[in-house]
Amino acid sequence: MISTNIFKEFKSDLPASIIVFFVAVPLCLGIALASGAPLFAGIIAGIIGGIVVGMASGSPLGVSGPAAGLAVIVLTSIETLGSWEIFLLAVLIAGVIQLILGFLKAGFVAYFFPSSVIKGMLSGIGLLIILKQIPHALGYDKDPEGDFELLQADGENTFSSISQALSYITPGAFIIAAVSLFILIFGKQYSAKNIRYSN
Repeated sequence: MISTNIFKEFKSDLPASIIVFFVAVPLCLGIALASGAPLFAGIIAGIIGGIVVGMASGSPLGVSGPAAGLAVIVLTSIETLGSWEIFLLAVLIAGVIQLILGFLKAGFVAYFFPSSVIKGMLSGIGLLIILKQIPHALGYDKDPEGDFELLQADGENTFSSISQALSYITPGAFIIAAVSLFILIFGKQYSAKNIRYSN
């Protein structure tokens, strides 16, 4: 049931929604690109995911979006299956199986998978993303859109691309990257110390 006070916090909700929009759109597009999926699919997934998760969670502060953790798996799956359409069918079948397992209360099976395997996979993907972004942070890359293959379309690999970028550092791009990293690392600590909670 929709609350009658849906616009009660509109003054705060509007700027928050704009910020989430500016974060979510590039994220959806980036994950779709990294996954080898159509870019529009990333937007649709973000919209549907946001609505479904928002309604299902029951939390007034929930924010959801695509996760980079499965980008490499999705990319490999699309290439293995041969087409985007076949991959979507596979995802649909997997979703039906998950629903059936959910109704059968088979979630306890997840406890048999070591958390170190999950953490290792996510750490590896995170490291890959960081290494691929270094040439962009330095302001040089022959292949600006990039790809996640070891041997890239521009003839470079991940490490040779970084080596090349070190010879062509663009000061403006480097400063922007450094300031952004500084805000990401230290901004959270500063804001956490200065936030005052009220009842």
